[in-house]
Amino acid sequence: MDLFSCPQSDQNLLPFDGEVIYHGILLDANESERFFNVLMEKIDWYNDRSVIYGKEIITKRKVAWYGSKDFSYTYSGFTRVATPWIEELLALKQLVELYTDSMYNSCLLNLYHSGEEGMAWHSDGEKDLVDNGSIACLSLGAQRRFDFKHKQSGDKKGFELANGSLIEMKGETQKHWLHRIAPTKKVTAPRISLTFRQMK
Repeated sequence: MDLFSCPQSDQNLLPFDGEVIYHGILLDANESERFFNVLMEKIDWYNDRSVIYGKEIITKRKVAWYGSKDFSYTYSGFTRVATPWIEELLALKQLVELYTDSMYNSCLLNLYHSGEEGMAWHSDGEKDLVDNGSIACLSLGAQRRFDFKHKQSGDKKGFELANGSLIEMKGETQKHWLHRIAPTKKVTAPRISLTFRQMK
């Protein structure tokens, strides 16, 4: 696996069949900490659920789903309904839109309490999302590794998501690549991931 510890801004991190653009660090340490603390307090967090081999699993990882209207979003066998934006999420959305030159109408947040919580291989290709649309991921808190695996060739790419940094997945990335946040015991601090999305 190729591992980029410090990607260069505005480069495509995938070799083919998609675009993953690293936009660099948007928020300095103080700004990131301020937003992190506000989101921890004000977001309506709940444990995520999924169905694996017909069995319902409740994750330690917590999630929240916000949007411009009460969008329904179905993944992992469950449907979520978006909560109205809060002021801080709107501010972050506008910042992300400046860097990506895209507009977003929703945000899925993930709270990882430590490195032992992760996300298995998956792609964000649900029918509720705009085809080949942009998904922008803003990271707050602990630095975590983000991996990609090509669905056909098995090629892998990985890099580190720094505190306050932004990446954008677009084009045919979801069609051809899986991605994950691998669990690790090396990370003990929490991380919030904000994935701004384009719903139909």
